[in-house]
Amino acid sequence: MGHQVVIFDFSVIRGLWETRVKKNKERQRKEKERLEQSALEKIKQEWNLILECRKKGTPQSKYLKNGFVDINEKNLDTHGKNPQLKKSHALSDGVNKEQNKFIFQLSGEQWTELPDYLKEQLYLKEWHVYNTLIQTIPAYLALFQDLRVLELSKNQISHLPAEIGCLKNLKVLNVSFNNLKSVPPELGDCENLEKLDLSGNMEITELPFELSNLKQLTFVDVSANKFHSIPICVLRMSNLQWLDISSNSLKDLPEDIDRLDELQTLLLQKNKLTYLPRALVNMPKLSLLVVSGDDLVEIPTAVCESTTGLKFVSLKDSPVERIVCEDTKEIIENEREREQVEKEFMKAYIEDLRERESTPSYTTKVMLSLQL
Repeated sequence: MGHQVVIFDFSVIRGLWETRVKKNKERQRKEKERLEQSALEKIKQEWNLILECRKKGTPQSKYLKNGFVDINEKNLDTHGKNPQLKKSHALSDGVNKEQNKFIFQLSGEQWTELPDYLKEQLYLKEWHVYNTLIQTIPAYLALFQDLRVLELSKNQISHLPAEIGCLKNLKVLNVSFNNLKSVPPELGDCENLEKLDLSGNMEITELPFELSNLKQLTFVDVSANKFHSIPICVLRMSNLQWLDISSNSLKDLPEDIDRLDELQTLLLQKNKLTYLPRALVNMPKLSLLVVSGDDLVEIPTAVCESTTGLKFVSLKDSPVERIVCEDTKEIIENEREREQVEKEFMKAYIEDLRERESTPSYTTKVMLSLQL
């Protein structure tokens, strides 16, 4: 006796959906026509014209006619010939050139070391060196006493010189996605540092206690390293608002984590946490907490049902497929590349979360797996 096979007539379903699509398109067309004929559309056109005129420096009288906005007025292009406007643009260009002379930028894999002429430009306020093959930062870095920003991401830097502690005016240090294994204790002398990014170095396991002196720090990113616990120095950074310690090897959180009473964002996903301490409930300004829920067996109810506006997100990570190959360096580089992609994803995801009034307790994250 044979099996009965049920056959569905998909033509009926297809016809039904085609009818619905046609009705929906007709509805959208009518709504568009209604908006175009409404006063709201005219107001929108007027405001767009006013904004465009303001961007180009057109005086208000140029786009008014009998006291009303004339959306048909064609004066935006002709006004560009105004000598006063040209003078304004020239001044603006002059200011930009003046500012740019204090900024040093370098990128490209053809660079294996910093150029010699750099040591003569001690007036610089910013370094932006990225995507190069540079491995060391020279000791003459200490001579740049006006340096405010030191961006050294995505290079091959294996260590930072102790002389970095001489940069008393440094506010931003970014050495993400390099080959650092440690951080010099002298960095704790950069007393005005506000942002520290050490993410993606893959090998940092601890931070020196001297970094406790960095009381102005508001942003710390040590994700994609090998931390087994939150460094003691981080718990002493009294003004810290953002801490990203995701993609590490954390097994637990310190019970006194609530001493970070200014902390607003705490990213813990992709660790080995099995529980969250109740101390998290005592952090008055914590507004976003992200964890990976696969290993968590204990979560304080007060965290999930917080009445303080805390957005708690538990991500479900899909497993990463790893194909073992002989070249260990290639594996590390591919892991680093994957971490870069995921950081971009999380940045966009968090920005979206902040715009929502509420968020679900559990979300699904699709991890990008790379063939190694």
